[in-house]
Amino acid sequence: MTTDSTLNPAERASEIALKKIRECLTERKSFLLEAGAGAGKTYSLIETLKYLMKERGNELMNKHQQIACITYTKIAAAEIASRTDSHPAIHSSTIHHFCWSLIKDFQPFLRAKLHAAHNAWPEKIKEVDGVNNQEVIYDLGYRKIDDKEITLHHDDVLAFMVMLLNKPKFQGLLSKRYPILFIDEYQDTNTAFAETLKTSFLDANAGPLIGFFGDHWQKIYGSGCGKIEHLNLEKIGKEANFRSAPVIVNSLNHIRQSLPQQVRDPNEQGTVSVFHTNNWVGTRRTDNHWQGDLPAEDAHDYLVNLKTRLESEGWEFSLNKTKILMLTHNVLASEQGYRNLAGTFRYKEAYSNKEDRHIAFMVDLLEPVCIAYANRRYGEMFSLLGRRTPLMSSRQDKEQWTRDMDDLLALRNSGTIGEVIDHLLNIKRPRLPESLENKERRLQEWLLKPENEQEENRSLSELKNLRGVAYSEVIALSNFLNDSTPFNTKHGVKGAEFENVLVVCGRGWNHYNFNQFLEWSGGNIPANKKATYERNRNLFYVACSRPKKHLCLLFTQELSDSAIQTLSNWFGHEFINAA
Repeated sequence: MTTDSTLNPAERASEIALKKIRECLTERKSFLLEAGAGAGKTYSLIETLKYLMKERGNELMNKHQQIACITYTKIAAAEIASRTDSHPAIHSSTIHHFCWSLIKDFQPFLRAKLHAAHNAWPEKIKEVDGVNNQEVIYDLGYRKIDDKEITLHHDDVLAFMVMLLNKPKFQGLLSKRYPILFIDEYQDTNTAFAETLKTSFLDANAGPLIGFFGDHWQKIYGSGCGKIEHLNLEKIGKEANFRSAPVIVNSLNHIRQSLPQQVRDPNEQGTVSVFHTNNWVGTRRTDNHWQGDLPAEDAHDYLVNLKTRLESEGWEFSLNKTKILMLTHNVLASEQGYRNLAGTFRYKEAYSNKEDRHIAFMVDLLEPVCIAYANRRYGEMFSLLGRRTPLMSSRQDKEQWTRDMDDLLALRNSGTIGEVIDHLLNIKRPRLPESLENKERRLQEWLLKPENEQEENRSLSELKNLRGVAYSEVIALSNFLNDSTPFNTKHGVKGAEFENVLVVCGRGWNHYNFNQFLEWSGGNIPANKKATYERNRNLFYVACSRPKKHLCLLFTQELSDSAIQTLSNWFGHEFINAA
């Protein structure tokens, strides 16, 4: 397709990238589309699928073949299916369900290799006197084995997929069923799976045509493969930005000179401003991972004052207009309403990343179930519960279910976390995961011991304190993590966009030090710190690329002269201010 002179700069860049993709498809050459923030990566993926349906849809269906489109989330998979009218020649699913659809029929292999799927399996196998002829299933993602079934964890599915992909027979099966394989958000793909695709197919320049869609600068999750390179992979850069005003895109182009972007409207108005706190007089924090940052209350005051200033300049701090991205934990959790919950954990990742299993269960399952029940969305509720609740076979069962759920909603609003957990242990609707039931039992055994005989156990001590916190703080945390407040952290923002974005950069995570990152960006990156640099760079880039019109950054961490010089080079000296 030739470009039209009437297209705007971003559209012309987009058409050039699509033309290169179609050339690769014609030449049966695997490719990688590198689409920076706001480039319209999903649009390119959908347009490519539509092009293939037009050119090869009937051929694929006649051969009982499909294009596999692996996505990162169920929501993304559903969106792709919707935007391609659920065409029967397109198989859109998450990586785990795609892999399971291919490996589930290899039952003898799965049983034989179970011990090698994860180091947790040998002990579990020993507890049931070995693997016999149980059915291997993948449902809720919890590891469990009994005399009838073996239930796999999400990671086990990928481990088995990697094992089988190394076998020529399985490679042939995949290639025959899916002659074209697209991977969305490739940078977040499991590393072992991505490497096996390279060795199994790209090395030999055989198998399915593979198309990677994504951006390695937007890898902000620890488990992803990040950048993918291969001699048999055609790299295509999509040099477009349909999201942000020119002043913001100009800054992004200074940050990322290797992928310059063209704007949609060269005349669109926007603003960029950067504020630092170097003029603050007092003693900055010196404790671990907080060095150089302001005391919490002073950081809070700076944020409040800056919001007032921005409001006077026309910013509207409402959910649908403005997002505050907290690249720090220094603004008190009390602003979000879960201060006591946060105070029970030694490490913030326990609640901010849901690494604590109680937090993950309550935020990811219990809260959605309660919200669905409260809003009479019963189909959604039972879909969320899956196999976690007993079947209802009589009117009495339904009435008891209603009483139990009504009691749960009442406790959710007025009770403690411990009271809610005890209620669930009693009614088993929904049933707690086995790991949580075991931990609750260990806690009770630990508490029965005299204090002088209680061995030190941070995990159980944290659970004891957590149980005493009002459950309403779980609701507040869930709202925060699920994007129902003006605030957010690094999670949940990738791919999102907002009219205005205020980014607060500070300390509090051991993996992030933005002053250090800015210093390295202006000079040489230490050879042994490349991964650290990229982690900080990617998060900073993702945050700065969210706004459509207005971007503001506040650094509560003290910045060196070289760090401020880097900011001046990227955003312009005239936009750097003392807060």
